[in-house]
Amino acid sequence: MGLIFLILANPPFNISDWGGDLLRDDKRWQYGAPPTGNANFAWVQHMVHHLAPYGIAGFVLANGSMSSNTSGEGEIRKNLIEADMVDCMVAMPGQLFYSTQIPVCLWFLAKNRDDGRGMAGKELFERTGEVLFIDARNMGFMADRTHRELSDEDIQKIADSYHNWRGDGDGEYEDVPGFCKAASLDEIRKNGHVLTPGRYVGAAAKDDDDEPFEEKMDRR
Repeated sequence: MGLIFLILANPPFNISDWGGDLLRDDKRWQYGAPPTGNANFAWVQHMVHHLAPYGIAGFVLANGSMSSNTSGEGEIRKNLIEADMVDCMVAMPGQLFYSTQIPVCLWFLAKNRDDGRGMAGKELFERTGEVLFIDARNMGFMADRTHRELSDEDIQKIADSYHNWRGDGDGEYEDVPGFCKAASLDEIRKNGHVLTPGRYVGAAAKDDDDEPFEEKMDRR
């Protein structure tokens, strides 16, 4: 199989019976051997292995992949981060799937983030030493009692933030408290190489009604 420029995947995450005990020395495990009891980081490294020099991979994984330190998963995640492979992390709301109500996250990995071209051939910004975090956990609407959906506007907001940060969008990127933050590698190191967006985006800014504090107290 040749190298692939773009990978989009929704692998069956958290699988325990994947034959990992037979693949301990597989050449795909460049960032560390995945645990035999969970295939998440086997999927991650399988996709990375097949990426072209400027390839990009986007895939769905369980939220635990962003913070787990079980059976060496934390070390693999750290190695991916230190290799400057992680481009963007998106925390999604729960109840998006009919088969499970657990929330998931989106990983975007990219090789050679120092340059390259994106949509419509636009030159990309240099993004080395930085990861974009997007917290979309509060987005979407309840389509029925148990199922949440993202609106077209929600999807566009997430996509625009990512592409503007990359350099191939139609607007200028800026951090939005409570929603998105471009964090440095040093900041990620201080957080123990945990990739949960909520750790980085902070709290949403509250609307200021301009009413003086003393007047508010007089009304109480």
